[in-house]
Amino acid sequence: MCYVASLVALVILLTPAGAGAQRLSGDVIPEHYTLWFAPDLTNDTFRGRTTIDARAVTSGRSLTLHAAELSFGEVKITAGGRTQTATVTMNDKDETATLSVAEPIGEGPVTIDIAYTGILNDKLRGFYRSAANGRKYAVSQLEATDARRAFPSFDEPRFKATFDVSLTVPQGDTAISNGRVVTDKPGPEPGTHTVTFSRTPKMSSYLVAMLVGDFACRDGSADGTAIRVCTTPDKINQAGFALQAAQQQLAFFNNYFGIKYPFGKLDIIGIPDFAAGAMENAGAITFRERALLVDEATGSVDQRKTVASVVAHEIAHQWFGDLVTMKWWDDIWLNEGFATWAANKPLAVWRPDWKMEMNVAEELQQAMGLDTLSSTHAIRNRVETTDEINQVFDPIAYEKTGSVLAMIEAYVGPEAFRRGVSSYLKRFSYANASGEDFWAEMARVTGKPVDQILKSLVDQPGIPLLSVESVTTGNTTEVRLTQQRFWLTPPAGAAPPQTWTLPVCLKQGSGQPRCEVVTRPTATLRVPGRSPVFANAFSRGYYLTEYAPAHLALLAQPSAGLVPAERLSLLGDEWRLVRSGRHDIGTYLDLANAWASDMAPAVVEDIAGRIGYITASVANSEEKPAFHAWTKRRFGPALDAVGLPGSASDPDDTQSRRAALLGIMGGTGDPAVTRRAKELAEQYLANPSAIPPTLVRQVLQVAAANGDAALYDRYLAKLAATSGQPEEYNRFLNALTAFQEPALMKRTLEYALSDAVRSQDAPTLIAGSLVSSQKNLAWEFVRERWPAISGKLGVFQGVPYVVGSLGGFCDRAKAEEIRAFFARNPLPAAARLLEQSLERIESCAAIDERQSAPFAAWLKAAS
Repeated sequence: MCYVASLVALVILLTPAGAGAQRLSGDVIPEHYTLWFAPDLTNDTFRGRTTIDARAVTSGRSLTLHAAELSFGEVKITAGGRTQTATVTMNDKDETATLSVAEPIGEGPVTIDIAYTGILNDKLRGFYRSAANGRKYAVSQLEATDARRAFPSFDEPRFKATFDVSLTVPQGDTAISNGRVVTDKPGPEPGTHTVTFSRTPKMSSYLVAMLVGDFACRDGSADGTAIRVCTTPDKINQAGFALQAAQQQLAFFNNYFGIKYPFGKLDIIGIPDFAAGAMENAGAITFRERALLVDEATGSVDQRKTVASVVAHEIAHQWFGDLVTMKWWDDIWLNEGFATWAANKPLAVWRPDWKMEMNVAEELQQAMGLDTLSSTHAIRNRVETTDEINQVFDPIAYEKTGSVLAMIEAYVGPEAFRRGVSSYLKRFSYANASGEDFWAEMARVTGKPVDQILKSLVDQPGIPLLSVESVTTGNTTEVRLTQQRFWLTPPAGAAPPQTWTLPVCLKQGSGQPRCEVVTRPTATLRVPGRSPVFANAFSRGYYLTEYAPAHLALLAQPSAGLVPAERLSLLGDEWRLVRSGRHDIGTYLDLANAWASDMAPAVVEDIAGRIGYITASVANSEEKPAFHAWTKRRFGPALDAVGLPGSASDPDDTQSRRAALLGIMGGTGDPAVTRRAKELAEQYLANPSAIPPTLVRQVLQVAAANGDAALYDRYLAKLAATSGQPEEYNRFLNALTAFQEPALMKRTLEYALSDAVRSQDAPTLIAGSLVSSQKNLAWEFVRERWPAISGKLGVFQGVPYVVGSLGGFCDRAKAEEIRAFFARNPLPAAARLLEQSLERIESCAAIDERQSAPFAAWLKAAS
């Protein structure tokens, strides 16, 4: 599954408080399901029949399986040649149903037949309803524990089985499931037809997919596998780019893994209402439309990259997660981390101009943003309840794991790593595996201590900090490394010491890196040469580095030979050292000053974010004009050089860098930049082809920041007219939160709760408002309208946006106010996320206290 990142990169999918996962005993093992569904789109209900062929490993008069929000009809159990009618006892808290019969069910084969009905809910989970173009759709989202809302099942990943699925649907509607269509027959009821699909390979229940509606599809293929990209008919002209990406990626992974795609055919379907970014159902991947569709004429570079990356992530899941599945949700990193790591590989081959090594470096920075908090968690930690399970779908499972895998790949070598991965997939195909299974196989194949490295990183929370000291004698440099856990907010008392087994790669200039496995708190390495040592070659190490200011100044010089990913890494490390109080803010700003004209868009975007943070949280009202003046001097010439608006034919990097520079300069309130942004916004509103697509988002937001009610009304009208163009819709949706007039912010918040905004999109407006210049007003609105907000957004997908965005505040009084509010309005499933937001507020307040004096001194010297 690809989660939808919030504005503060903290989206975690949640479920209602109190729900239990209730792990089953294993006394009955499912082997095959026969599933039939008949959705009633008029009444938002469905009928179902489930037949489960299973094996009883103990004898008894009852068996328990998962079921939630289902009404059982007749239930029969057949075993030992005898069929008995069962009574059903529901346990709503544990989401289980116990089926009891009069005579014992002996060990051996058992068949369970269940007739039932369910609700096509509006919560974007289970078997639910979506709507577009004046009609409804029936679609499914079953991960992590929602198969039980669609059919009675043994709803745990370890219970793999084969599935036969059929759907009876309205005549004229299309039905899609995991397998290919085997038969499509009229009836059995007037105005219906029944579609039967081929049997699936063995897979977990959460990977079953059912979709019903007037879907239109574009056809393609790769290596003999049929591929379709499907969506609502009005958007089918935007499916071509995703189809191109899918064809390249499927062929790439076939070759890379040495295992041909295992699920026969591949459908990729865009859904109007969808909670996550995408879901890797075997053979039938589902997507939020904005993560799948690209308008070939108006699509930005960012949108193309996003679509290609999410498609690659989900196709990689067909091997990691679907073919080989974790035994239990505590090892979800075996699914999500691997898909995150693998997604960059086909794109690097397909579009080398995208420089996917920078994407790897950015993912590392995203993981560190969470892992430096004391409220982080280990990659693998014990989970039992549904609440606990869904909270581990976060940057630790995704980006941290992907970054750790990239580090190990760099250490053992790409080919050795590929052989190990392929061997693991072949050994556990159509089965389940644990973390130990993976790292034991990798150590065996590569002959390197991958098991020791992974165990230290998977089972320990937090991120290592390597303090680097070097002394040069003659032509040899002695490097002393000291490792400890890094804390963004240092704990009050002494924290237990932590040591990792880390492959550390040292680099000097443009020379080849030297890699050593460091296992002790301190280590001394010797490298030839006199140039400054950089201790994270190519930004592949999952650790922070700390240097003395003089060493850092040498690394900032062009002669140090740092590549863009390394510069991004060094900027991120230094910023976190500043936030923790280990370094003064001037050291970071000196780096930003040195790299103000950097040609890598990711570097410029990173600096832009930090400058915005300093402006909002460190600079006081008297200091802001001088800081804005410094920003203009350093970044204005770069924007002038690249020019506005530029051309859509410019290289992608040039277009992305131009947009980042406009964002920096727009934040200074420079009258010339503001005036130019407004002119460009007017041109775009009149003629969407007037400016390059990649610049549109920044233009609209810079113009909105200085916009009035008349411009707001034009944005709102445009928003209402672009529902068939996901990227265009989201450009204007996000821009609404940039308007700074309080009255306009209030309109945005009320609009979010109106029927004009889908529940999947409302969090964008509320969360965006909470990190805007009017965050206090937005928080007051959230407190006053909490029942309506939580009711519309739901804790399954919307509330996390709100809770995560609260980390944008910067004073301790506000933190206590937020804590008190959620004490009165508890969200048990969001407890960890709330603590992370509160810790971010504490950290922001601390940086203001620690860095005010150093910032004032630096600003005086720089002015």
